[in-house]
Amino acid sequence: MEPWIAATLAAALFQTVRFALQKRLSLAGLSSVGATWARFLWAAPMLSLAFGLGVTATGVALPVPTGTFWAWALTGGLAQILATVCVVALFQRRNFAVGITFKKSEVLQTVLVGWLLLGEGVTPAGFAAVLLGLAALLVLSDPGRDAAGGRRGVWAALMSPAVGLGLTSGAFFALAGVGYRGATLSLGDGPVAMRAGLALVLVTWVQTFAMLVWFLARDRAQIGKVLAAWRPGLAVGLAGLAGSFCWFVAFALQTAAYVYALGQVELLFSVVGGALIFHERLSRRESAGIALLMASLVVLVLVT
Repeated sequence: MEPWIAATLAAALFQTVRFALQKRLSLAGLSSVGATWARFLWAAPMLSLAFGLGVTATGVALPVPTGTFWAWALTGGLAQILATVCVVALFQRRNFAVGITFKKSEVLQTVLVGWLLLGEGVTPAGFAAVLLGLAALLVLSDPGRDAAGGRRGVWAALMSPAVGLGLTSGAFFALAGVGYRGATLSLGDGPVAMRAGLALVLVTWVQTFAMLVWFLARDRAQIGKVLAAWRPGLAVGLAGLAGSFCWFVAFALQTAAYVYALGQVELLFSVVGGALIFHERLSRRESAGIALLMASLVVLVLVT
């Protein structure tokens, strides 16, 4: 198995666990932004300690971050904050597995963002798989029923808050993935684990302090709530630490579009998690949409 595939599979598993824990935090009274901050707040010190021990043990000389690094890293870090807020808010509207599926629109959008910012594209077969994924999202956009009990139109469904949050989170995650790949590539040709670890440490601390400043200015009460929920917060931080490190390693080894494409295996993890943890069941329409999206994943893996 290629290293980037192993890293991506591990990242998807850890991320599913993190989102499940964040959903519990949001249901426990934290705002979407508060549950997002918990992910960075508790991960930053643990990550710094682990990275420091790794550098001491290996004696590897760390690269010096350049202006290019900071441009990519800050872009990715801000985009990840906004994306995570959207996902946590989405979990309050749709069930866990479907929420993850809408978030996976990042795969479709990363193709465009990666091409525009890094000049990295996909093959025609890969683009066909992307279109299959788009069809899956349309299937998942259940029109529902209007106030009179009739079926709503497709346009009304696509304009719903749930779809809007899902697609917006996907756009920000696409930008985050491309930003993080650009940041790790700008650190040179040193060991992948060290480059990924350094980028992750710096970005996580920036995210932690940036959100703290926002809370101090806009919602100081939420700081106390996040600190009071330190037990689940630590669990979120650990899962986030492991997942983020694996994502950074994968981005350093492969284009963001293909990493996110393989990362759709997270859907399988989310279905199992939703059933076991939240006792959720999928409708036939939702199952069909997820099946289509998984089919697009298989095609993308075959053509990479």
